[in-house]
Amino acid sequence: MTRYWIRLAVSIGVIFALLWWTDAAKVSEHLMSLHLGWIGISLLAVTGATLSMALRWQLTARALQIQFDYPFALREYYIAQLTNSVLPGGVTGDVARAFRTRHQADLLRASQSVLADRLLGQVAIICVLFVGFSVALMFPLAVDMSVLSWTVVLTLGCGLIAVVALSRFNTAVGRFVSFLLRLQSQTEFLLLGVVSSFCLIFGFYTSTRAVGADIPIESLVTVIPLILCAMIIPLSIGGWGWREGAAAALFPIIGLTSSEGLASSITYGAVVLVATLPVVFAVLWPRITGSHSSKGKASSQ
Repeated sequence: MTRYWIRLAVSIGVIFALLWWTDAAKVSEHLMSLHLGWIGISLLAVTGATLSMALRWQLTARALQIQFDYPFALREYYIAQLTNSVLPGGVTGDVARAFRTRHQADLLRASQSVLADRLLGQVAIICVLFVGFSVALMFPLAVDMSVLSWTVVLTLGCGLIAVVALSRFNTAVGRFVSFLLRLQSQTEFLLLGVVSSFCLIFGFYTSTRAVGADIPIESLVTVIPLILCAMIIPLSIGGWGWREGAAAALFPIIGLTSSEGLASSITYGAVVLVATLPVVFAVLWPRITGSHSSKGKASSQ
């Protein structure tokens, strides 16, 4: 419980510090003039990401000989997303997802399916980053991001070499990494990775448009994925704080203000949270249908 309050304090503290560092009045102005059309598109994009990620988890579990249908995968994914959004660390919902899936398999394989799914999602975003900044180095953009591009490309390149080397070791970790690489090389996982990454990135892009920021289109494969990667830092609630800090720091690089970056990130966080609301119906639906069927049986007797 203490960790929860510490991480909540970190998220709130970072956001208040950013409001002080940028311009709270301008951030508020952006948030008060939200374009509802762009918000609707952002909600659709984030929902599309959830739909594709649930399917990816189902296929990942199937590769581990765990069988469950898509409605179960989608319901559990929504529950996990909502839990991750309101509890610290961003993994509590996934731990619960693995625990509930143990009925379809043993807990070890259930946990492996969830971990593999999460890692495949992060790999997809990282691949977009690598390709985006590599292209930015070969074809200079309107804004100079050469230093940032070299830093990202070299860091990710070294990471890729380390991952491939690790997969060569005949250890539990090595075999698991090799399993991830085999999945990532399959067509359906490549397509789902592209779809889910695009939906998440486009969801952030449309959130920036909703606050009135005219963000360059090339940021879809450079700055925005980098901002989303900041959510991986575990010392927060649902990525709040670090994502906003990354947006405030990176937006000036593409010719926008830190205030616009902060407002865009806050809007995106709110959209992600609202997009998890269907979980209420996913949880209550079996009970509602169950109560209706019970009433039907009672009336027929």
